[in-house]
Amino acid sequence: MADGNGRTLADRDALRGRYKAVSRLAATKVLDRLDKHCRNFIARSPFLCLSSAAADGKADVSPRGDPPGFVKVIDEHTLLIPDRSGNNRLDTLSNLIENPNVGLIFFVPGMEETLRIDGRAEVVAEHPALAECAVNGSIPEVGVLVHVAHAHLHCAKALKRARLWDAGTQIDRTDFPSLGQMIKDQIAELPLSAEEADERIEAGYKKLY
Repeated sequence: MADGNGRTLADRDALRGRYKAVSRLAATKVLDRLDKHCRNFIARSPFLCLSSAAADGKADVSPRGDPPGFVKVIDEHTLLIPDRSGNNRLDTLSNLIENPNVGLIFFVPGMEETLRIDGRAEVVAEHPALAECAVNGSIPEVGVLVHVAHAHLHCAKALKRARLWDAGTQIDRTDFPSLGQMIKDQIAELPLSAEEADERIEAGYKKLY
């Protein structure tokens, strides 16, 4: 049982019994390589989410974004994701060193279908393709080399339900606390005001590379 939160489904048969059978299309659409459509999708994508897990299983999902085509397809089984400057926590990269299993989901603005890829990753430096990832003359020192195991296009139901690309669903940003305010509220001992935190965040945004 799940302590008042409903019934825990503890095995795959119990889970499967709650759903219809998998359609033939859904069961057979998974590729073991990047075909021309996957490559075209990646070339047009400016944003992806990367999932990883540490050796102890603790999971993380990290957003990655750059101009369209920032992920380089090396061949039909391999792609390279450049690592840009960030908060230097290195959560994802540390996870991948401990546990190379990785999952990716690519988005293209205005397109409601997505591309999902999973495989095994290496954290690499001095890879020749990193030079092709330069933006404003800045070449990333490190990248994530992904050896593709599975790739498939994902239908648009989730994004349609979310109305993700619908401008009418965008919130009034003045109706939501700033990042600096939220961090200040979360970290009582932060030696900055919310305004000072926002100023630092905005200064960081001006240097993306």
